[in-house]
Parts: sequence; C-alpha cells; structure tokens
Amino acid sequence: MTKLRYILLSLLCAGAAFSAMAQDKNEFNPIQTGVTSLGIAPDARGASMGDLGAATDPDANSQFWNPSKYAFAYSNAAVSLSYTPWLRKLVNDIFLANLAGYWKLGSGDNQALSASLRYFSLGEVTTSDMSGGATQSLNPYEMAFDLGYSRKLSEKFSMGVVFRYIYSDLGFSDSYAGDQNTGASAFSADISGYYTTYPIIGRNECQWSWGFDISNIGTKVAYNDGENPAFLPTNLRLGTSFTFPLADYHNLSLNLDLNKLLVPARPRQADYDIDTPEGQAEYIDALTDWENMSSFTGIFKSFSDAPGGFKEELREITWSFGAEYSYNNQFFLRAGYFYENEYKGNRQYFAAGAGFSLNVVRLDASYMLATAQSSPLDQTLRFTLTFDMDGLKDLLGRR
Repeated sequence: MTKLRYILLSLLCAGAAFSAMAQDKNEFNPIQTGVTSLGIAPDARGASMGDLGAATDPDANSQFWNPSKYAFAYSNAAVSLSYTPWLRKLVNDIFLANLAGYWKLGSGDNQALSASLRYFSLGEVTTSDMSGGATQSLNPYEMAFDLGYSRKLSEKFSMGVVFRYIYSDLGFSDSYAGDQNTGASAFSADISGYYTTYPIIGRNECQWSWGFDISNIGTKVAYNDGENPAFLPTNLRLGTSFTFPLADYHNLSLNLDLNKLLVPARPRQADYDIDTPEGQAEYIDALTDWENMSSFTGIFKSFSDAPGGFKEELREITWSFGAEYSYNNQFFLRAGYFYENEYKGNRQYFAAGAGFSLNVVRLDASYMLATAQSSPLDQTLRFTLTFDMDGLKDLLGRR
C-alpha cells in the first residue's frame, strides 16, 4: 500500500463520507483533528438512537457520553464490553473495542468512580516501495484509557471529571523516502454535569433530564516527534431527555443531543487572493498561526473563526434525535437520526437497535443506515454486553 493510500485509509477511519468530497470546494471545510477515533460512539445503546447520550438514563457506558450520570446510577457497579466492526463496506479487519465500568462509593449513594479503555485497530496495512514491492506489514492503532469521578451536588444535580491518556500509533517508516514517523501521546480531561427531575404531568410521574459534557480538553497530539501537532477532538455535547409512561411497565423516552467541536477551522486558500503575493502571504500567516495555536486558545477561537460568519458556525453543530421504548426495563426498542452539515463532513444516517436485559446481563445491538449510498459508514453494526454487579452478587448469594 502506498503512502498516499495509507493516509487516505487513516482519514476514512475517522468516518469521513466520500459524498461530501463532491461538494463545492469553496464551502466544504470540515474540522480537522487528530485521533478522530475518539469521536466514534462505542456502545450500541447510544448508537441506536443516532449517537446520543448526554441526558439519557445512566448506564455502564456513560463515561463516553456524560460521566456525571454515574452518580445517579441505579446499580452499585456494572461493567460493559462493546465491539464495533468499522467501515465494513470497505475492509473487514478494522474495529473498535471498548471496555467501561463504574463503582459507586460510600454509603450515601452520591459518588462513583469510573473507567474505560478503548482500542481502535486499523487492521493490517502493507506498505510498498516505488516499484510496487511490499516493504513491511503494519498494525496501526489508537487507544485511550481514562479514569473518572462523579458526585451528586444536590438531589437533582451532579458533576463529573475524567482524566485520559491517549496514544495514536499511525506512523510508519519508509526507508526509500527517508520518512521516520512515530506514534503520538496526549493527555486530556472531561468536565460534565447532569440534572434530573420528576415532574407530574396529569396523573403520571415523568422524568426530565439535561446534561452537558466538554470532552478531550488537553494537549495537542504530536505526530512524528512533535513535528506534526494536531488538535484533539475537543467536543461540547448538550442534551436533554424526557421520559413518560405509556402504561404500566411501558415507558418511552425522547432524546436530543447537540454537538460542536471546540477546534478552530483550518484556513482555506479559497478565502484568500492566492493569485497575488499579498494574498499568498496572508494565507501562509493564517496557516502558521493555526498550526502554532494552543489547544486552549483554539477552544475559544472555535466560536468565531468561521470564514462564513455565524452561518458557518451553525453548520459546525451536529444534532441527534432518538427514542427508546422499554418494557419493564427488560426489553428495549430504539431508533434515531444523526445529522451533520454537508459542508462539514456530510455524515447523515438513521439508526435502530434493540436490547434485552436479565438480572445479571444485558445485550444491546444497533444498526446504522446511511442516507448517502456511497458512505463507508453504511450498515455499521455495534454490539454491547453489560454485566450488572448487583445482579451477579445476588445470584451468587442465592447459591
């Protein structure tokens, strides 16, 4: 595989859609980050509702969506394992594996420790020399490990914090070209909040929740011994959820999430008069400033850097809407929709899924159906297996 094809495969693993490339070059300007696999939803429950989870009921995978929800978890502990074959329409050896869990602390039922480990494999990649001969076989990957703490600050509100270590090994050495690329490490943190209340509507007790999560606030990820730094996918997620009973044991929740990458957009040549020396100099200066900008400065710059002004800033917001039906907290049906503007990546897809829960274990599955037939994300499957430690303890105690 040539160097160009290898780089293209790496970009595809971030979930970029081919169809977006056909848009007007003067308008197409997706946000560019490193370690883009951090933005892939790891669990089947959130994915089956269009990739959302900022304000849904807490579960073992809340570390990705909103870790402050753990303080309101019903069980004292749970562990979850998720597996996602990625870009299965293109290749069959790329996948995301995620292990997550939490443990409630103390006797007051108001705080929790959590952790997760995610591993994203790009499968086997074979490089080649100028004559087309194979030179080496590689197994590039990205991984992240994090620890979190959440606590109730009142009966209805909690906050959480997560600290994360990230490693991205997409580099390779090419003796013919003289390249000696290496992997890259980074550190980041998340801060989140969750509010839930139980209003009475008519004669029914409902549940209304909202949440926020600012994730991956941290250092840049520096590839090739620091010569090619890239922004982490720092993200602001806002969400709300409303659950109401349909009948005894039958509940329906409606959920909405909004997301915005807190990363400045890369300058475009189309916004400068490249035909003149002055325009070329302005573009080079803007590009240099973007490359040298700190990640913390970039967070604030991301709200006012769009060349198209407020209209383009709105384009950077993705949204997800989904619903979950549950029967007696044992059987679940879910569906949702994810939208990203065509000039910011053009990821648009429907999702559906189901789940079945016993006292000890819950199995969830989801299926993604992209609206663009050329999207490599089409027909993506996810599977999640969750173990409830309280249920397991009770089961063992009966024996």
